[in-house]
Amino acid sequence: MTHKIPVSVLVVIHSADGQVLLLERADAPGYWQSVTGSQDPGETLTETAIREVREETGLDATAFALTPWDIENRYEIYERWRHRYAPGVTHNTEHVFGLRLPAPLPVTLAPREHLRYQWLPWQAAAGRCFSPSNAAAIRELPARL
Repeated sequence: MTHKIPVSVLVVIHSADGQVLLLERADAPGYWQSVTGSQDPGETLTETAIREVREETGLDATAFALTPWDIENRYEIYERWRHRYAPGVTHNTEHVFGLRLPAPLPVTLAPREHLRYQWLPWQAAAGRCFSPSNAAAIRELPARL
């Protein structure tokens, strides 16, 4: 098994009017989040964001406004997912991006990764996220619209 790199992106996909796309994790039903994923070797963070958006939603991030938000979060990796990283790796560094769409769009989920999706007003989306850093990023949205 190839271990994940403990560097990831979090992409808050949102509409121009402040609705946010959330995805329910297949490996943790009831856990809702934005697009997220680990960097692959040799990728820039922007390339990681584009790849993860495509893999998890079917959307082409290059067709919309993808912006790094200059937010970096370092957090302890949840115990349930630590086996995906090299032995002894306990923390991840997450880089936040925003992807602005003109309006909510239907997405094509990766069935092994996500069960359902929903578009919610940003306040409701922030309250629904299981990850504190994801919720905090969504709460930044009004200042970025």
